[in-house]
Amino acid sequence: MPYQRDVLAQHGMIVETFETACTWDRFPALHAAVTDAATTALREICGGGVLTCRFTHVYPDGPAPYFGVYAGGRWGSQVQQWDELKAVLSDTLLANGGTITHHHAVGRDHRPWYDRQRPDLVAAALGAAKQRLDPAGVLNPGVLLPTQPRRP
Repeated sequence: MPYQRDVLAQHGMIVETFETACTWDRFPALHAAVTDAATTALREICGGGVLTCRFTHVYPDGPAPYFGVYAGGRWGSQVQQWDELKAVLSDTLLANGGTITHHHAVGRDHRPWYDRQRPDLVAAALGAAKQRLDPAGVLNPGVLLPTQPRRP
């Protein structure tokens, strides 16, 4: 998706998929909140657009809804528009019981929301493992934890 997103942005389109997962009891409220936030954000940021939702996986305890947004961008402002939509929809996912990601990992695009969702103890454990296994900080710097100065 990031490759498709970037190519379409070069042609004036704002395209993004927001993956998440939640429990079945939280899905109706999550879906309603994302639909409302996306409709409003697409109108305010892009002048309109389309929201889609599909389940890519379903589990006994809940679904993995993937929301897609598609809109025309203002030439030269596509990255800023994408950033604004990303923030609105990521905030909405977290505020309504969804995870910031499902199975595609965290990545740099999700980091600000992952930091808010991840418990401090998990961050400490990841930091300790990274310090021990990657003291030079060469493996995926800045993806799960803040980038540390590299040691020689």
